[in-house]
Amino acid sequence: MTPLPSIDPKTSALLLMDFQGFLLDNFLAPEAAADVVDNASTLLNASRAVNMLTIHITVAFRTGYPEISSRNSLFSQLKESGLVAPDSDGVKIHKNLTPRASEPIVAKHRIGAFTGTDLEQLLRAQRIETLVLAGVTTSGVVLTTVRQAFDLDYNLVVASDGCTDPDEPVHALLVEKVLSQHATIASTNEIEKAIQS
Repeated sequence: MTPLPSIDPKTSALLLMDFQGFLLDNFLAPEAAADVVDNASTLLNASRAVNMLTIHITVAFRTGYPEISSRNSLFSQLKESGLVAPDSDGVKIHKNLTPRASEPIVAKHRIGAFTGTDLEQLLRAQRIETLVLAGVTTSGVVLTTVRQAFDLDYNLVVASDGCTDPDEPVHALLVEKVLSQHATIASTNEIEKAIQS
């Protein structure tokens, strides 16, 4: 495992991804959801304390879901379930992670945070080189965004306890064997110390 590099708040950004009710309440055990939100909150507070850029990534659709293709089975199921209805409680960011006015919210219509969004433009405009990632789920937004960001040549740090998955063995496998090929893996506490230093 790669040692945790120093995290320079001026050239780093925290990405908090998909911490929304429809995922936390329907796809995770209550204890797992509470733990991952607590850890994400720790990262958010650490980022805010040093004025590091924080970007909130969310799944969002327009009324009528024009962004969802009938060929996309995952998002078609979400559409039919009503879990991601525009302006519903399900798409709201968890109250403990409520964005401040200065923290951009990037709405996405697919799994990865870069796909079809202006995330890269935001990062380039702010001269960001390092991304600290936390999100739900590990096999969804975290895996896809890490791979996308790696191809875009960002330095990457994944909070091992700041992401989770409905399938714990899948989470462990991805963190230990897959994500670790592209990112430094560290605990929330280790990242908090690296940001504060």
